[in-house]
Amino acid sequence: MNRQTPSPLRDALIDAGCALLSEGGLEALTLRRCAARAGVSHAAPAHHFDGLPGLLAAIGQRGFTLFADAMEHEAACADTPRARLHAICRGYLRFAQNHDALFTLMFSKGRKVAAPDPGLQQAAARAYGVLQDVCAPFVPEGVAHEVIEAQVWSLIHGYAFLAVYGQFGPNGGPIGEAAHANAVMALLDQIGEAP
Repeated sequence: MNRQTPSPLRDALIDAGCALLSEGGLEALTLRRCAARAGVSHAAPAHHFDGLPGLLAAIGQRGFTLFADAMEHEAACADTPRARLHAICRGYLRFAQNHDALFTLMFSKGRKVAAPDPGLQQAAARAYGVLQDVCAPFVPEGVAHEVIEAQVWSLIHGYAFLAVYGQFGPNGGPIGEAAHANAVMALLDQIGEAP
């Protein structure tokens, strides 16, 4: 069986892995626990994944797909380039808040994912493409598009991680805290030049 072939059991194992990750972090995620959570034999994951790294790659792929969907959903109703930029950043922050363990896994070097995993790479590229497309109108003439993308990504990704890990000091709050979120959105207005 092709380990990338979608199947109800494979999806159930990914669902179980996502639930375990959400409840107890990466330390709680094992193939055995995943199989038990999905209600199948402990040998079942071997038919769908190349060990734990394969399962982590599948969970990461699911995460990046949901992440791209969340950003695109937010941007769908925005009617100007600046509004779309704000919208995808709101989607980015909400995803990080609502799926903090998954978000951490997706961007963790310690995830020990079997490399390279084409499905994971494709899903990650799609998510980055959402950011790339929304940044394009703000690239000034003579500036590489990667510069603007790095500015936006660094700002929103750094903020998301600080918020997820509660690193805003004693008065810091969740991602949705108005003072911090408004400050980040105001900084986005300084990115590039709107058309």
